[in-house]
Amino acid sequence: MKIVKNYFLNSSYQLLIVILPIITIPYISRVLGPEGVGLNTFTFAVIQYFILIGNVGITTYGNREIAYNQVDRQRRSQIFWEISFLRFITVGFSILLFLIFLFFQKDNFVVYLLQSVALIASAFDISWYFMGVEKFSRTVGRNFLVSMLSVIFIFLFVKQESDLLIYIVIVTGSMLIGNLSLWPSLRREVDSPKLKKIRIKHHLLPTLQLFLPQIAIQIYVVANKNMLGIFDSITAVGYFNQSNSIILALTPFVTSLGTVMLPRVSNMFAEGNSSEAKKMLEKSFEIMTAIAIPMMFGVMGIALKFAPFFFGKDFNSVGLLMMIQAPIILFMAWSNVIGVQYLLPFNRLNHFTISVSIGAILNVVINLITIPVYGVVGAMVATVIAEFSVAVYQLYIVRKEFNIFNMMIWSWKYFLSGLIMFIVIYILNGKMVMNNHNLILQMLIGCIIYIVLNVILRTGMFYQVKNMLFPKLDKEKG
Repeated sequence: MKIVKNYFLNSSYQLLIVILPIITIPYISRVLGPEGVGLNTFTFAVIQYFILIGNVGITTYGNREIAYNQVDRQRRSQIFWEISFLRFITVGFSILLFLIFLFFQKDNFVVYLLQSVALIASAFDISWYFMGVEKFSRTVGRNFLVSMLSVIFIFLFVKQESDLLIYIVIVTGSMLIGNLSLWPSLRREVDSPKLKKIRIKHHLLPTLQLFLPQIAIQIYVVANKNMLGIFDSITAVGYFNQSNSIILALTPFVTSLGTVMLPRVSNMFAEGNSSEAKKMLEKSFEIMTAIAIPMMFGVMGIALKFAPFFFGKDFNSVGLLMMIQAPIILFMAWSNVIGVQYLLPFNRLNHFTISVSIGAILNVVINLITIPVYGVVGAMVATVIAEFSVAVYQLYIVRKEFNIFNMMIWSWKYFLSGLIMFIVIYILNGKMVMNNHNLILQMLIGCIIYIVLNVILRTGMFYQVKNMLFPKLDKEKG
């Protein structure tokens, strides 16, 4: 039940992440325009490289190490302070590198300077600790309050294209305040640091090992935006980002289960319950597949008319980009189960690193070929191929531990349900005028079709929901 509770807590925050962009993105798109959105995206993508250097692999490593020592407060406290001090050092080094970079920037100097607040904020991020001890309510409550305040400030102070700097201050400032707000909660969680016992060196190698896949992930997450800005235009970056923002706002509904499962599976592995962990992951794979497929087909069904309605007429071309990008919702769900929920907790870091490195290399190579010819469409195709390659490789390397053939075979019911839903929604979308009422209507119709087909086809998800809602019914029949 704790997993279910944590999943719903994490999903509730992910729902907030979806709702807030629905409120702010249309407004920001119209106020800042493609050029302003593109400049913000391009400069923040650069800052993300410095955040990556500062974080090394600490977030994932810290989450896992705290999960290994959930019960032992003294050991847990020691690990927390050692990892925190390590992060202060690595972020400090990254800030130094950023200042060197900033010295050579003639264009957008102030924009980069304001974006760097996010780099400073990363030094104080301790959400990994609360994830490790499976206290998701702390981070959810904090994030909810800070996010709501940032939305209010955006509507109050961002009024025209020239307010880009104000927008950046609000966004990055909320990151800093949000991270700092978690620290007071530590008083009940960890003991005061014993500086003489702090040993940082032995954490450095494991974090560097996790740093390698993080580099690869960052390349195929951020490189598209940088390469578009270099080989195409800042406006193209804006188009790419708007499509990306919608797709990535939906993926947490499936990947949030991975956030919950990582500390739980890590703890089970530490206690020697490997077989039980694998059974849990097989269920997780089916649940995430069942959720990801309707999201993927739903986005594809409404995208063409949704984009100009949601972002404004200047972003009309984003609809096609959303249709192309939608499959990564499913690919990311699969790679989250195998990579984040299985390979990392079971210390199969080498396979995880290889998988994301394959994705990164393919992404860069395909971008170099397609962006000069096809522009932003080429970048989006590269993104989809990269995510697909990661999922395929991870599924291949665990084929002996899991029955991948069976896992894929029973997925046909979800694909059929999703495909029928897509056909109906796509036809309706083409015939109906896009407005708030019709958008909600199309989404409701899609949900009803998918749920009804799951009931008719008697999918695994149908039985899991049935057993959860009516557990006594099955016992009485038995």
